[in-house]
Amino acid sequence: MPSLLKARLGLMMFVTYMVWGAWYVTLTTYLTTTLHFSGARAGAVFGTISIASMISPMLVGRIADRYFATEKVMAVLFALGAVLMYAMTRVTSFGAIYAVMLLFCMCYFPTLGLTNSIVFQHVSDSGREFPLIRLMGTFGWIVINNIIGFMKWETTTGQFYAGMVTSLAMVVVSLGVLPTTPPKGKSGRFGFKDALGLDAAVMLKDKAFLVFAVTSVLACIPFAFYFAFTNDYLNDLGVHNAAGKMTLGQASEVGVLLLMPIVFRYLTVRAILITALLCWTLRYLLLALGNAGSGMWMFYAAIIIHGVCYNFFYVTGQLYTDQIAPDRLRNTAQGFLLFLTFGIGALAGSLLSGNALDFFTVEQAGRLVHHWQPFWLSTAALAGAISLLVIAGFRTHARIQPKPKAGEAAGA
Repeated sequence: MPSLLKARLGLMMFVTYMVWGAWYVTLTTYLTTTLHFSGARAGAVFGTISIASMISPMLVGRIADRYFATEKVMAVLFALGAVLMYAMTRVTSFGAIYAVMLLFCMCYFPTLGLTNSIVFQHVSDSGREFPLIRLMGTFGWIVINNIIGFMKWETTTGQFYAGMVTSLAMVVVSLGVLPTTPPKGKSGRFGFKDALGLDAAVMLKDKAFLVFAVTSVLACIPFAFYFAFTNDYLNDLGVHNAAGKMTLGQASEVGVLLLMPIVFRYLTVRAILITALLCWTLRYLLLALGNAGSGMWMFYAAIIIHGVCYNFFYVTGQLYTDQIAPDRLRNTAQGFLLFLTFGIGALAGSLLSGNALDFFTVEQAGRLVHHWQPFWLSTAALAGAISLLVIAGFRTHARIQPKPKAGEAAGA
């Protein structure tokens, strides 16, 4: 792939993940600390990510597959997202915040699948080239989180202004930088089946992918606990610049993404996913046992293994899904994966995490006190149980493979 094209795709990833990172790890901190939302209400707002991921990615992916160039669809979504991020700086009630975040997430989360699809359609060996391009998204996440931490925006609306500015930057990138990626499916009439993205269901006829789909839903349940409440937890314990320290997880992503092309050569999809889940179990144990003093090293360890936890699961899943998907459904397929992971699985995790935090919260001397250790220990038990289910049920020997060269049979 030409270096200039790699740079353009890398810039796309860099800015896209800045938009996400601007608010993702600090949203519940703002809601609970500044607006004094309960754990259940904060979890419900965080859960708009999941509801949006169940509604819009397959629909938007289907539109990009059949009607409009992918980069133009992205430009419209990020423009709407910028407006909604500004709206987040102006609302404070639970109902208003819930509605605005739901609309924003319906605009933003389809772009994760669309950016992946753009890369997959412009590379020949996605297992080797995609992790290196995706690496720029990690750098974007690190940069924006350090800005949020340095500016002390974790409990203010500054995070939403950052999301607005980076969304506007992505409009410019989408229209002025990205390669043209026209639709590959037939246009024709747009019906109920298209609106729901039901064409992607054909992929479930592949038994291995069906098992992977179920695995994805289950695995994402404990994932939400970390993303929703780790920043809140570290701030509650008095950890200085928690958002900045949490970017060490993205720093570890850099090393893991660089190693993933080698990992794909030696490990099956099953082995990679199981490794990710076992690392999640270890992470929750470290969070439960650590403290802001002599046990701070456990927090650092829990954050640093993020590279394996996140990339072994999500990046492998994205590549595997693209490998299985018919060419005419590649945008839709990425939307389908978001539906399973950030939709069904993360929604269940968001609801469970919020209610679990309330369960382990008591009122003392007129203030709410969270008992974090049992919260994280119960999460570790949940992640461990799901790991055992995946070990027992996911039996595929599939590997991430490069695309066949022109003229080769698909199975050659």
